[in-house]
Amino acid sequence: WKTYLGRPEADRYRIQAIGILGAALDLIGRHEEALPLLEANLALYRRYWSHDERATRVAQTNVAMCLGNLGRHDEALVLKRVIYDRVVATLGVSHEDTLGSAASVAETLVKLKLYEEAKSFARDQLSAARKLLGPDHHITTLLSHHLTQSLLCNAGRTRDDLLEAETILLEVVKRRRRVFGPTHPDTLLSERDLSNARVKLATRMHA
Repeated sequence: WKTYLGRPEADRYRIQAIGILGAALDLIGRHEEALPLLEANLALYRRYWSHDERATRVAQTNVAMCLGNLGRHDEALVLKRVIYDRVVATLGVSHEDTLGSAASVAETLVKLKLYEEAKSFARDQLSAARKLLGPDHHITTLLSHHLTQSLLCNAGRTRDDLLEAETILLEVVKRRRRVFGPTHPDTLLSERDLSNARVKLATRMHA
């Protein structure tokens, strides 16, 4: 990446190099070092390449992910909402990128324990993902996961919430076993979630 530092500030390759370095540091767990680079990358895209909608959005997403990795979920959510609103404005609600952005918003809502908002938002997005992408798509299964987490973790959950979570997880487990195999980490995670849902449901029924 140092090869590009001598280039002009607005040079596309220089900006990309800063972003690649930041993303690599974030990937290996050096989040504190990654964040200023990713923020600089985003600022440069906004200043010189704001007409490149997709590149700017990727830069925003990288900053949001790094903030989340640092546990700064409130700040991450603000940025993720901005990204989602912009994607809706440019691509519409029925687009794979829009649904991917929605899954990211739902994930952070769950992490912030905003379960009621997460439940409503993820439920609507999951319905759209099933129609547009199909039930086996990774974004569909991600939204399924976030919805079931919002249903299971909410202290105000109802019996209907638990039944809904169990129904969704039964389908997710079946599909993940078929697509990924029985020993894949995603399959095992869904099986644990299903077991958790059944325990909570049994506890509620016998309370």
